[in-house]
Amino acid sequence: MELNEGIAAIVTGGASGLGEACARALAATGVKVTIFDLNAERGAQVAEEIRGHYCTVDVTSEESVKAGFEQARAAQGQERILVSCAGGGTSAKIIRRNKETGTVEPMALDRFSKIVALNLMSAFQCAAHAAAGMAMLELLGGERGVIVNTASAAAQDGQIGQVAYAAAKAGIVGMTLPIARDLSSEAIRVNAIMPGIFATPPMLAMPEDFRAMLGKSVPFPSRLGAPEEFASMVLEICRNTYLNGEVIRLDGAIRMPPR
Repeated sequence: MELNEGIAAIVTGGASGLGEACARALAATGVKVTIFDLNAERGAQVAEEIRGHYCTVDVTSEESVKAGFEQARAAQGQERILVSCAGGGTSAKIIRRNKETGTVEPMALDRFSKIVALNLMSAFQCAAHAAAGMAMLELLGGERGVIVNTASAAAQDGQIGQVAYAAAKAGIVGMTLPIARDLSSEAIRVNAIMPGIFATPPMLAMPEDFRAMLGKSVPFPSRLGAPEEFASMVLEICRNTYLNGEVIRLDGAIRMPPR
């Protein structure tokens, strides 16, 4: 797909980190970008800087997502690109031993479900809404649109305490090919990226010596990934019409240890 001012895109989680880098990179090519995020102040600021549009969207809410797509399309037209970067989660083992009583408690299903909803179900429903709109478009360069989802190296190398997050990201990996096949008749491509350790806001909030240690654990280059490098991969996926149904690991060759 040729990226220019005639193309509209939606980036979820676009107010910071990987999503912000993608929004800026797409806008730099002329693409009209709408940011979905819950951080209204930062989201509106980034949107203004890239001459885009911002919508307050809770990606775990079907009603909020539907309203966001309607607002984005009213402002900038039907999107041909969706980049889903919204996600996150907290660390917790499947069981927890109480050090004082010695009792063992299972992880609450609600905690597991919330992380899966934020990472996996949100990506699915955004993809479904985007695809429904893209399918009504005329072909452009032989295709109608492209969807890029964000998985994680944790999908394959889930660490201790990452059971919910790893399961959610593995779900994104697992649904990539079936969705690409579902949408092949509509000329819509679907791919995913599995980033390793990147310099996103949560990581940058860690102590400097801890970040340096993590960077040294990456074979080459021995550093944290830059969000702009993730965004560069997104641009290539959008431009390369033959890239479909693929999950790309972007991690400097790291394989995560158990902890």
